[in-house]
Amino acid sequence: MFGVVTRETEELDWAEFDRAFYELKDVTGRHTDPEPNAVNMISAFGDNDVARTDPALLAVDAEGNRATGDRASLDWAYVCPSVTEYKERLYDLVETAAATSPDVRLDDVGFPGEEYCHCERCESGFAESDHEDWWGWRAAQVTDFVSTAADHVPGTTYVTLYPDPYPGHLYRRSGIDLDALSAHVDEYVVPLYDEEYATTYWLESIASGFEDRLDVDFSIELLAALVPMDNLVDAARVADAHAKDVYFGYDGNNASAAIRRLDAEEREGKTFGAPGE
Repeated sequence: MFGVVTRETEELDWAEFDRAFYELKDVTGRHTDPEPNAVNMISAFGDNDVARTDPALLAVDAEGNRATGDRASLDWAYVCPSVTEYKERLYDLVETAAATSPDVRLDDVGFPGEEYCHCERCESGFAESDHEDWWGWRAAQVTDFVSTAADHVPGTTYVTLYPDPYPGHLYRRSGIDLDALSAHVDEYVVPLYDEEYATTYWLESIASGFEDRLDVDFSIELLAALVPMDNLVDAARVADAHAKDVYFGYDGNNASAAIRRLDAEEREGKTFGAPGE
C-alpha cells in the first residue's frame, strides 16, 4: 500500500493514494481544522510557537540550555514532555481530530535528545516518583502520554519513530521504551529522508533493523520533494520489501508519479496464460 503525507487538502483524494496523512499541527505550532478523509497528524512536542510565546515550557539540558531550533542537534523547538498543561492541549487536539476521522498519527513524540530534560518539573517529578532510575522515569512520561492520547483514538494510532533501530538508542535519545509503548500503538511510521536516494543500502539496513526489532506493524515514509524519479522509485522498492506500507512526503505530484511507475512495473511483471489454461 502506498500513501502520501501532505499539507495540501486537495491531495487527500488523489486516486493513487491508498492512505493520506494530513498535517493538522506541525512543528511551527500552527494547526488547522482536521480533515475527514485523512489520518490527521499532530506534532506532539515539536512546537516553535511555544519557543516564542512561552519558552519556559521547553525542555532544557543540564546546563539550562533550552531545546530550540538553533541548537546544533535540533531542527525545531521541543516542549518538555512532562508539562501537564501542554499535554492537556494535545489530548484535546487528538480528541477533536478523532471526532472527525478515527485514525490519528502522533509525530515528534518524546524528548529531543539524550541530554534532556533537566527542567524543574522533570527534576522534582523524578525525585517524588517511585522510580529509582532516571531513564525509566523519563520513558514512563512518554509511554503515559501515548497511552492517554491513544485512549482518545477510536481507530488506528500511528506513532512516528526517530530512524534509529539500534538497541537502546531510542530509549536513551527520546525516552521511548518500545516494549512498553507498543501496547498502545497500532502502527509505527519511520521517516527515512534523503534528498537524492542515490544509494539505498543504508535505507535497507535501517529498515531491516526495525523489521527485526518491532513486534508492531511499521511503515516507512520517504521524502518525495525534489527527489529524482528513478531514485525515488528505487527507494520505494527497497522500503516496500521491509515495511507494511510506504508513504511519500510533501510532494503529491512526485508521489503519484512514483506510485504509477511502481504499479505499471508490477503489471508488466505478471504473466497470464491463454483462456482455459
